[in-house]
Amino acid sequence: MPERAAMVWERLAGLPLLWLALTLLAYQFGLWLQRRLRGHPLANPVLIAVALLSTLLLLSGTPYARYMNGAGLIHFLLGPATVALAIPLYANWHRLRVMTLPLLGALLLGSLVVAVSGWGLGALFGAGHESRVSLAIKSVTTPIAMAVTERLGGLPSLTAVLVIVTGMVGGLCAEALYRRLRIEDDAVRGFALGLAAHGLGTARAFQFSEQAGAFAALGMGLNGLLTSFALPWLLPWLERLLVR
Repeated sequence: MPERAAMVWERLAGLPLLWLALTLLAYQFGLWLQRRLRGHPLANPVLIAVALLSTLLLLSGTPYARYMNGAGLIHFLLGPATVALAIPLYANWHRLRVMTLPLLGALLLGSLVVAVSGWGLGALFGAGHESRVSLAIKSVTTPIAMAVTERLGGLPSLTAVLVIVTGMVGGLCAEALYRRLRIEDDAVRGFALGLAAHGLGTARAFQFSEQAGAFAALGMGLNGLLTSFALPWLLPWLERLLVR
């Protein structure tokens, strides 16, 4: 019986649509569990889906390349979904114009703090150059982070893990942190979350309100753009500072 089950699984695992279906089912289960737990931060649908799929891949011995061969459509749709985030931002255009200068200040300071603090933690604990680069770019959305990391001599695989972990931690901690700091403006909440926790933070911001999601998308996009231009100049300066 176990041999027959193994044969059936091997045939199913070779079907590209299987992993797409399992990914969607895992996410739907995460949404269901989140509703059952009344929106508890730990019941993050993305976190639940990642945990379930990672466990399944490990237990079945399925290579990641085979998984992506089936679930690659979701990765492809990430681009159109990101572009579509401009729609709620346009709906909040008046608020955006009023807050232009404060947002630019927050963007410059936030991007600098994120990059320097990540790099500094790596240097403090004796991490190598590749790891320090990956830590410095952990708050940028995955496609940009991996491209910039490779250009700067970092580890794209490590960067991908750090980016996902950063997004999950941001989504989990944001609501409690805002409550503690008494931050109630959805535009401020969303922009900060998008800047620090990229796409996963943006998804969490949309659970606050459409306005928070719109400003989170803006923070995510601007931070990715600024970091991709500024980090190649900033990191060599930090590396020279470390040598001294």
